[in-house]
Formats: sequence, structure tokens, C-alpha cells
Amino acid sequence: MRVLAGDIGGTKTLLQIAECKAGRYHAVREQRFDSASYDSLSSIVHEFLKAEKKKNIRAVCFGIAGPVKTTARGQSVKVTNLPWEIHGQDLKRRFKFSRLCLINDFQAIGHGIVAIGKKDLVVLQKGKAVKHGPRAVIGAGTGLGQGVLVWLQDHYEPIATEGGHANFAPTNELQIELTRHLLKDAGRTSWELVLSGHGLVELYGFLKARGKTPESPLVVRMMQIDDPAAVITKAALEQNDPLANQALDLFVDIYGAQAGNLALTAGATGGVYIAGGIAPKIISRLTDGRFMRAFLNKGKMKKYVADIPVRVAIKPEVGLIGAVLAAMHLI
Repeated sequence: MRVLAGDIGGTKTLLQIAECKAGRYHAVREQRFDSASYDSLSSIVHEFLKAEKKKNIRAVCFGIAGPVKTTARGQSVKVTNLPWEIHGQDLKRRFKFSRLCLINDFQAIGHGIVAIGKKDLVVLQKGKAVKHGPRAVIGAGTGLGQGVLVWLQDHYEPIATEGGHANFAPTNELQIELTRHLLKDAGRTSWELVLSGHGLVELYGFLKARGKTPESPLVVRMMQIDDPAAVITKAALEQNDPLANQALDLFVDIYGAQAGNLALTAGATGGVYIAGGIAPKIISRLTDGRFMRAFLNKGKMKKYVADIPVRVAIKPEVGLIGAVLAAMHLI
């Protein structure tokens, strides 16, 4: 039997047809789409399924970057970083799907985390996992996703949160300055405003405005023709650019601190997993000790978080894997 799964984010949409048998599956066809180039998820699904016999698809699951709302009329999602509203019943009617569910993208990642192997994880802190203890997932990309996994009878059940939109909390004098900058620039603070692709650009702009480190003319030119966050990352990692380096260091400091916050909030004695599109691209900065210093900076709770395993998921399809597994559960 075949299922259709999707990982829908503000930057990209991944769709996959998978053949499933006896609790296992293998990908039949997969395609990546530029989300912003389409006016709806329905348009992408239509293009993807042109050559597919829809009657062969037994179940569908889409992991979507946004809060899922369930009413008597079915499921719907207002995508956080896209002008899309997705309605499950509309998709079922248009494509004649018999079973379909919409889940948050970090619910999908939660399903996927459980399924990926050790080779797809980079250990930041070995820790001492408590059997069946709660787990937490956090990931910066187009936005900032967070989720919790709790043990339910015989498996981990992922729960979506919107914790990325909670208010940012500074941990030192520089971050207090950053908070003032955010309040002036955006009128509010949130973790997503600083822990995301556009958040890295925000940090770079903040440090530039301080005037203590000159900006490279080359970086300025490159940001005019390419994705600014990608340019800053490359300038830091490959060119050792001073201002880009400071921005990426500040990003990692904040990332580690919020991962530690989530560990405390979720009581994540089963482990913390770093996912999202940015982490694999800056893995050298996540493994040099800076991230974990911020993670462990919890005062009286330092010993508590020191026992928590921390790992980075470097497999980019982890959310898609989770959506396939969730689709299989529908059958």
C-alpha cells in the first residue's frame, strides 16, 4: 500500500510517495518545491500527483509549520511563515483521499526522531537518559519550532508547541542591548525573532548598528544577490569575517540557552534533540563547546541539565520520515 507524506515549511515543501508493508516502508518518489513559488499546498500536491494514480494512495499526512486547529469541520492550519491556509477537508475532497491528517511540523519531526539511527545524530552531550523520560525537540530554520515527546504505553507521542513565539530572555549585557533593539525594531521580543534565518540577519544588523566592528564590503555585496542568512553563515565559517563571526556566536549562545530552557520546561530527562534546517549547516559551531556552555548555564539546575543527553539531528528528511510514519498509523 502507498501513502503520501509531506513536510511543509516556509522555505521548502517536501513530498514523498512511500510503499508500506509490514510496518516498514521505502520511498517510491520524492520531490522538493520552493514553497513561496506557489499560492497553496493544493497547487503543489496537484503538480506532484499528475503522474500518480490517486486511488493507490491509502493515507496522507502533512507536517506543517503552524498550529493545527481541529473543529467539527475538520483540521486547518494557518501556515506561520507563508500566506497559506490549509484545510484538510478541502484536500480530501479535491484529491479524493480517504484518510488524511494534518500535524504540526515538529510533531512530524518528533515521530522522525524516534525512527532515525545513530549515524544521523551528532552527540553534543552524552548524558544519562532516563528510560521513557520526556524528550524535547527544538529547531531553527525559517522559524523556530519546538516540541515535546511523552511516553504513552509503548511509544513516544510527540506534542506540538508554539514555544518559539514565547518572549526572548537575555542572559548577559549584550543580550540586554539586543532586547532593547528588538523592542525598538519589532515592538516585541520572541525566540523566533533571533533563532531563525531572518533572526541571524537581525543579530547581524544589531551588531552592525553597535558600530564596534566594521562590515565587510564583500559581505554587503553578497547579501544583495543571495540569501542574507546563508551569506552571513558562509562569511563566518569559511571567511572568518569578524562581524559575521560575532553574529553566529551570538546566535549559538542564544540557541544553547533556549535549548536548555526547553529541557527544564519539558523535564526532558530522555534527551534534547536539535533539528531544523540551520543546525546541520553550522555543526562545527554547535560542537565547539559554545552551545553547551549556554545550555548548561542554569545555576542551581546545572547538574540537572548536565545529565540530559543532547543530540543534533543532521538528517534533513527527519520531518518527512515522521510524516510517513504518521500516515502509516492512519491505516
